[in-house]
Amino acid sequence: MSSSTQAWTGRRVLVTGAEGFIGSTLVDMLVAAGAEVRAFVHYKPYAEKGNLARHLGPGAEVEMVAGDVRDAGRVMDAVAGCDTVFHLAALIGIPYSYDAPGAYVQTNVVGTENVAEACRRHAVRRLVHTSTSEVYGTALTAPIGEDHPLQPQSPYSASKIGADMMALSHRHAFELPVTVVRPFNTYGPRQSARAVIPTILAQLHSGARQIKLGSLTPTRDFTYVTDTAAGFLALADCDRALGEVVNLGSGREIAIGALAEALIAASGRDAEVVVDTARLRPAGSEVERLLSDNSRAREWASWEPEVSLEQGLRRTSQWVAQNLRLFAADRYQV
Repeated sequence: MSSSTQAWTGRRVLVTGAEGFIGSTLVDMLVAAGAEVRAFVHYKPYAEKGNLARHLGPGAEVEMVAGDVRDAGRVMDAVAGCDTVFHLAALIGIPYSYDAPGAYVQTNVVGTENVAEACRRHAVRRLVHTSTSEVYGTALTAPIGEDHPLQPQSPYSASKIGADMMALSHRHAFELPVTVVRPFNTYGPRQSARAVIPTILAQLHSGARQIKLGSLTPTRDFTYVTDTAAGFLALADCDRALGEVVNLGSGREIAIGALAEALIAASGRDAEVVVDTARLRPAGSEVERLLSDNSRAREWASWEPEVSLEQGLRRTSQWVAQNLRLFAADRYQV
C-alpha cells in the first residue's frame, strides 16, 4: 500500500462524495500521504460533523466545499486548480432505486457528466471515476473480467452503467485522462446499515438471536475499505489504465448465508439466520454471483488486497459494536 501513497505530497486533489464510506477513507489516506485535499460534500442545512469531523476546526487539513454534483457551476468551481479528481459522489442503494429511478439518473449520470466536463475544462491530470460491480449483474462467466457484459438488473445499476459510459465517452471524444475504477463489495468501518455486513453486525451487537436477511444464496466478493482506497490511489498514477475500466476485488467469493455465519463467529455472539421476505429483491433483480478477476489491477498498478476477509470482519465487528448508536438494528433501511 505504501508504494501508492509516496507521490502525493503537495498535490491538489478533489474528492467528490468525500463524506461517504469509501470517500472519507480515501481522504484520510490522501491527507496522510501529504496531498492538499479539497472535499466536495453534499450540502446539509443542519449541523453534522460526519466522517470528516477529524479534519475540521482550527488548522484544518482538508478544504471543505459544500454542493451537489447536479449543480454544474458548483462542480466547475470545485475542480478548479486540481491535479487529480476522485469522483465518488453517487446516489447509492439498490432498494431505493426501485422507488426513485429518476433521482439516480440525475445524480449518477448527469452528475458524472458535470464532473467530467469540469475536468476537461480545467485540464486535470487524471479523473478517477467510481463504478460498481453491480453493473455486471449475475455472473455469466466467473471470475468476472472487465469485458463481461453489462446487465442493468436494477435502476441503480443502470444509472451506474450510464455514468461509466459518460465518463468513458469523454476519453473517446475529448481525450479526457479518465480511469474507471470498478470496486466489488467494499466493507469496513463507517459503512451504513444499507449494506449487508453492517446490517448483520448491528443486529448481532444489539442482542438479536435471529439475524434477518434477504436471500442467503447469492455470493459476493468482499474487499476491505482501506484496500479499495489504496487501489484508487494506485490507479490514479497508472498510465496503462487511462481510458480503461479496472476491477478492484479480492478474487474470493462467499455466499451471504456463509458470510452471516462468519460474522456471528467474528462477533462472538450466538444467533440463527432467518430469511426476511421484506428484504428480498424483486424477481429478476437479484444478482446471484459476483466474483472479480483483479488481474488488471495487479498487473497494471501492482495492487493487491492486504486485509483478509477474516481480519476485516473482526475489525468491522469491533467498529460496529463501538458505534451502535449509528444503527437502527430493528428497522430495515433501504
